[in-house]
Amino acid sequence: MEEWRNGGEEKGKRVRVYERKIPSRTLLCSCPSTLLRSSILPLLLSSILLAACNPFAPALEEGDPFGDLLGDPATIEGFFTNFRNAYELRDISLYEPLLDSTFLFVYFDFDAQVEREWGFAQELESTRRLFQNSSLIQLRWNQILSQDVFDAGTRARVIRSFNLTITLDAGDVFRGDGNVNFLLARPDTAAAWRLQRWRDESEF
Repeated sequence: MEEWRNGGEEKGKRVRVYERKIPSRTLLCSCPSTLLRSSILPLLLSSILLAACNPFAPALEEGDPFGDLLGDPATIEGFFTNFRNAYELRDISLYEPLLDSTFLFVYFDFDAQVEREWGFAQELESTRRLFQNSSLIQLRWNQILSQDVFDAGTRARVIRSFNLTITLDAGDVFRGDGNVNFLLARPDTAAAWRLQRWRDESEF
């Protein structure tokens, strides 16, 4: 079931607010499994195209102005910190290093009843357009629902819940919540984690 609400005012001007209640599927581990991208991003990209243009680490040291912006890229929590900061700062130069060169985003197209995917280049371009056409992005990571590190510490699958709010330059506000399902990879245990596969398991 989906529920959308249109309306609201912000600082004296009228804006459109979209809220989506994403249904979840209970897995064997009793964790809901939904994903961000197919439910939120396609909607945002459509809005951008129609407009014709077109997600916590502690400080490194006390007083360091960049301390709360930088996550240790060799830790899973650090990866999520840097992902959040790339989104909230809307900085593609921070986002690109988080992606593996073999990156794939996989989702199920319910209209066509087929599985679809896109790769590294399309991910960068779609995210760049999103950043360029947004005036504010707020991403909150919540609890990790499932985390499995394998292949001698060089791969990890993480399911984590989130809350996301995106305000486009045109004034449209998109709010969503759900889970991300990430496959992370790195060449060795001292290297930075990179996002290799983002699989959408959302239900509509």
